[in-house]
Amino acid sequence: MRNGYGLAFQHRDMDWPHDPDGEDGSEGKRKYGQAIIAKKIDEEEDFPLSVEEFVAEHGDDPIRIDYETVVSLRDIFEGVEEESFDAFVPFHKAVGKAMRENGYWFYEGADQFVDTKKRA
Repeated sequence: MRNGYGLAFQHRDMDWPHDPDGEDGSEGKRKYGQAIIAKKIDEEEDFPLSVEEFVAEHGDDPIRIDYETVVSLRDIFEGVEEESFDAFVPFHKAVGKAMRENGYWFYEGADQFVDTKKRA
């Protein structure tokens, strides 16, 4: 057992504030990665959204990436370049980009659906 939770794998000696596989985390392992982050947002009340404030509030929350990997929201947001967002769609795109560029995107064949190549 790690982090006090039988299914959560430790990342950077982290003690998670709640069970990554419980209702506060991945809703019983039904949600992964970006879906867990998205459910922390209220589209009508949270925008404009400050990345610094969002990470201060949720940074230690566990985000299940795949069946064996859990990282903190803070780790994912290290790759987000923007300081704030005015709407959910740009926020969601930036988080997805950061996840893909930093190895937190586990979906097989994701490159078929998302252009991850840098454009000049």
